[in-house]
Amino acid sequence: MTISPAMQRVLPLLTDPPENPATPNGYLDQLDSHPADHVNTGMVQSLWSSRVGASLFDHAATAARRVVGILQSPAERLHLEPGQTVLDLACGPGEVTASLARTVGRDGLAIGIDISESMLARAVDRHRAGNIAFLRADAQRLPLRDNSIDAATCIAGLQLIPDPAAALAEMIRVLRPGGHLAVLVPTVRSGALEKIGRNLPGIGGARSFADTEIPGIAEEFGLSGVATRRLGTIQWTYGYKSR
Repeated sequence: MTISPAMQRVLPLLTDPPENPATPNGYLDQLDSHPADHVNTGMVQSLWSSRVGASLFDHAATAARRVVGILQSPAERLHLEPGQTVLDLACGPGEVTASLARTVGRDGLAIGIDISESMLARAVDRHRAGNIAFLRADAQRLPLRDNSIDAATCIAGLQLIPDPAAALAEMIRVLRPGGHLAVLVPTVRSGALEKIGRNLPGIGGARSFADTEIPGIAEEFGLSGVATRRLGTIQWTYGYKSR
């Protein structure tokens, strides 16, 4: 099966590109048929991975996009320019990926990565632009080379990943020097609610973060110029990779 021109542009960015790449479902699957134990299988993630959950996500994403618009779009936070390559981690049905693809233009490339086959099926069905490619992969072990991406974002996805620090470290690893990162997460102030948020992974596969948690992790893994912006219970963290 012939892969799309966009996917052909992705292959040189992969750490271990397949010898005979195929995308029978429209996306390149970089996971085994039986994901490893570290993949999130909590209640929330299982819901989003189902067909019903993928449909429900569309309604939730519409509301979330309104809030994101108030805070500022990821494209502006990422300082995107035409021709750049941008990663959308935990891309869901691909709405943000498509928006980023429009920003970088036809000479650019937007890569959407998710672990949910149902989500990726919706993304592929809806977004067929020549500068968009979708991959199924583990956020904690991105299949991309070091310093291969100009910008990376994850909107309301880190809280569904078993090891969000690992996912954040991976996003920074694949950034080129000078590349920008912007992530949006649910947060809680310190105190009892923070303790509840930290325990949620054992309950339903989702969590909230302390308002200093993501910025601290980002700085630990080498992100420079780290800043945040908060509205209610959601927070942007953004910065750039200096080297």
